[in-house]
Amino acid sequence: MASYKDQVRSIWERYREEVSRDPVELREVAAWALSKRLWAPRPVDLQTSLASDLADSLREVKRVDKAGREYRAHLPVRSKSENGLPLFIWGDIDDAPRAHVEKGIQQERRSIAADCYALAMKVEHYNEAHPDEEPIQTIFNFEQDIEEEKIARGLGGEDMDEAA
Repeated sequence: MASYKDQVRSIWERYREEVSRDPVELREVAAWALSKRLWAPRPVDLQTSLASDLADSLREVKRVDKAGREYRAHLPVRSKSENGLPLFIWGDIDDAPRAHVEKGIQQERRSIAADCYALAMKVEHYNEAHPDEEPIQTIFNFEQDIEEEKIARGLGGEDMDEAA
């Protein structure tokens, strides 16, 4: 039997075959699928649903330190349960043990690197598939972007050095 994600992807493919191959907002695909009765809600695990809502909520909490840096207050660390299933251990960055913070930062950095790799593969694929067009260029060094963002938020330059 196909996984749930495979079943949902098949709705996407069917929409593209029967309606349009143009880019589309997914609520439009969802409305079409519901009108065709291609999907029905799954039973809800209340504990999992609340845990997901908690994670979404905790990701949004930001604080500002005395130097004016805005930072996310809560930090998840991926782990595995006793039965091998993935789980996330959440902590508050201001009082979590250093090992938790280091592991969370390393995992987030790996996630960003994986996203950059995926983006590089998209760009390379597109450029190869469209040789008559000017190649899309992508820069993966974000140091200048970070500095520009700090300056835009009033954190760059000498003021930052004095605050540290």
